[in-house]
Amino acid sequence: MKKRMSLQDKAEAALNKAVRGVIERHKKSGRPLPVWKNGKTVYISPSALK
Repeated sequence: MKKRMSLQDKAEAALNKAVRGVIERHKKSGRPLPVWKNGKTVYISPSALK
């Protein structure tokens, strides 16, 4: 029997899918990925992305 996903679970799954897509696009295009860390914007090189 399948367990029904709550609205929160669906939202988290959609967000995770979107983030994976953004990371893949940045890896393919060779652009650094900006992230928020310790109150500052930090750029992660494409080679350092998972």
